[in-house]
Amino acid sequence: MAGKKKGNRPGIRRVGRTLAFQVLYSTHFVDKNNPVDLQVRFDQNPLVLEQESETARDFAYALVKGVEENLDAVDKAIQANSQNWKIERIAMVELSILRLSLYEMMFTDIPVKAAINEAIELSKTFGDEKSRSFVNGILDGAAKTIKK
Repeated sequence: MAGKKKGNRPGIRRVGRTLAFQVLYSTHFVDKNNPVDLQVRFDQNPLVLEQESETARDFAYALVKGVEENLDAVDKAIQANSQNWKIERIAMVELSILRLSLYEMMFTDIPVKAAINEAIELSKTFGDEKSRSFVNGILDGAAKTIKK
């Protein structure tokens, strides 16, 4: 039984991480003049409403909340490792992936390599043909300077 439980965990975490990415991506379309509470914004997201796994939803919310609470530090890490790219010029898909992954690398116990691998998987799914190398380059540079 323990083997089955362990085998399900990465699947749930990947589902939660994907959901967190989708919610983070959707925040780029929120009216900044009319902010909505994070919990409300999360709970009203159609992808969250469709997700059947409470564990995946909880994991996703923890990630989204963590990114929002640590956004300044995460964005500084992106800026420090994105040569000649201002945050405003980074595509929303890649920026959302970078924010999620760097939050995990900097503020959670996930191994850095695992966070990078998960980011690359997200970029393969949601980005274009250049996303993977762009995301990998920034995260690889950040990994060299991040100390947990």
